[in-house]
Amino acid sequence: MSGQPVPCSPREIGSLFLFEKLAPEQLGRLCREGRVELFQPGPVYTEGDPATCFYVMLEGTVVLSRRVGGDDVEVSRTSQRGVYAGAMQAYLGDRVRQAYNNSMRVTEPTRFFVLPADVFAEIMSEWFPMATHLLEGLFFGSKSTQAAIGQRERLLALGSLSAGLTHELNNPAAAAVRATSTLRERVAKMRRKLAVIAEGPFSRDALASLIEIQERTAERVAKAPALSPLEASDREDALGDWLEDHGIDHGWQLAPTFVQAGLDVDWLEQVAAAVDAEILPGAVGWLNYTVETELLMSEIEDSTTRISHLVDAAKQYSQLDRAPYRVVDVHELLDSTLLMLSGKIGPHIEVVKAYDPALPQVPGYPAELNQVWTNLIDNAVCAMNGAGGQGTLTVRTALDGEQALVEFRDTGPGVPPEIRSRIFDPFFTTKPVGQGTGLGLDISWRIVVNKHHGTLRVESEPGDTRFQVLLPLTAATPEERSALTNPEETA
Repeated sequence: MSGQPVPCSPREIGSLFLFEKLAPEQLGRLCREGRVELFQPGPVYTEGDPATCFYVMLEGTVVLSRRVGGDDVEVSRTSQRGVYAGAMQAYLGDRVRQAYNNSMRVTEPTRFFVLPADVFAEIMSEWFPMATHLLEGLFFGSKSTQAAIGQRERLLALGSLSAGLTHELNNPAAAAVRATSTLRERVAKMRRKLAVIAEGPFSRDALASLIEIQERTAERVAKAPALSPLEASDREDALGDWLEDHGIDHGWQLAPTFVQAGLDVDWLEQVAAAVDAEILPGAVGWLNYTVETELLMSEIEDSTTRISHLVDAAKQYSQLDRAPYRVVDVHELLDSTLLMLSGKIGPHIEVVKAYDPALPQVPGYPAELNQVWTNLIDNAVCAMNGAGGQGTLTVRTALDGEQALVEFRDTGPGVPPEIRSRIFDPFFTTKPVGQGTGLGLDISWRIVVNKHHGTLRVESEPGDTRFQVLLPLTAATPEERSALTNPEETA
């Protein structure tokens, strides 16, 4: 939007703090190559449009806003003379995308000194060559440093996750290996026991009954109820006594296996009624191998299922084979991250999930949201570890107006008020040397605020620290997703 041209006074623009040190001839050039424009209430420029001009306010009131989903959210309002906005990085040329990073409007007739972006870049290079080089070095150096350390931050997180995942995978994998080895031994013993039974004086009807009992036993193992320690102990005693009364040696060794399989004295009575007394010990021994075999196969199934779930969680966390931008279930992302971090969280920190089942899906970049969850959970765990290694991590979701709320609450010592305003600054960390880069919260802030047009805030007091992520429920346009993701550049 263009304003109404009005006369440019070198003396007036020289009174602004931005230009107060310029020589008269420099002020004259600014007036010749720039212009003063009067804007009526309304928009001046729009976020995402090509940054063609650098604006310095002479008088009036400006409002800066950022696009959040389909809405414009006000981020700054001022009437201070000399504030500037617009093409502030024009001196970088085509090395960066020259687009407005915010929208600006005025609420009353407002005059601006307007300098075309190419003129601003030329003047910066000509009048302040050293300053321009320093600014370029600062801009690109800072980006390179943040990128390098951000990569290290991700590698550290990946290393931590890999260690945790390896630990989580090792337990079920080792259990499956042990169960498989034991199963091979039991099957071999079952074959030998079957050979003994086949050579014995057993009638066809007795063998048929024994096989029928074996089938029913296998079915009962699959449906074994969970018993309390006291119930299991009482049932073991009863089974041990029954086995001893019926002349079966080492009954006290068989009883725990039968109890684990959900078998009781009534089941043994059915076995005794189905076979002759002289073959009862052999039949019980053979059925014991059947029970052990079924239990071992269940253990292998549970272990391999656990491994499969961990692999699925790893794929969900890393978002392999998934579109980078899509509508996602926040709860699935949170669950996969918590599972990946379970080794680091440890057994002494209780995790409470307070999910809102009515929370709708959210459009976004799931792999990067998982990175946000990782950083916030890691900070919460570190805070509680520093306070004795115990506490409660509560992950809560809710609908907050037109946004999805994801909250991470820990019972650590809290964030001191004097540093609360700095925790999202790059390279600021309270962790010991070697344990933090100071980019975790900065990266999280950029992902949430810049890339998802959301909000990241913190509320903290001793024993109750809450990091809250607010994400819009409406999808960003392709133009918004491709726009620059730097914070507002105004002064």
